[in-house]
Amino acid sequence: METNDAVDAMSALAHPGRMNAFRLLVQAGAGGLPAGEIASRLGMPASSLSTNLNILSQAGLVNSRRESRSIIYSADYEAMRTLLTFLMEDCCAGVPEICAPLAAVANSCCSPEPPHA
Repeated sequence: METNDAVDAMSALAHPGRMNAFRLLVQAGAGGLPAGEIASRLGMPASSLSTNLNILSQAGLVNSRRESRSIIYSADYEAMRTLLTFLMEDCCAGVPEICAPLAAVANSCCSPEPPHA
């Protein structure tokens, strides 16, 4: 990942509404959620949600697809993994135990399906 791509992704996430939408989509799994359901769950007006999802999409963090009359949004797990890898690639300074907990979380959380309890 290039630095500018990482900055774009982090800039997209640097807003409470977009962060909440992205986290909701990560929790939803590969199937994603319809835009109306996202707006309802987040208590966000449709116009604000549309703008926020568009910014996340332009940053490459979410995907969308049309199903009948609905637009379904889903987190792009590969983009999330790439961003996390970029942020951690210079970690540790020769002391792997610094990043081991972060790497474990990144490896366990970034599968397309949410973990089952």
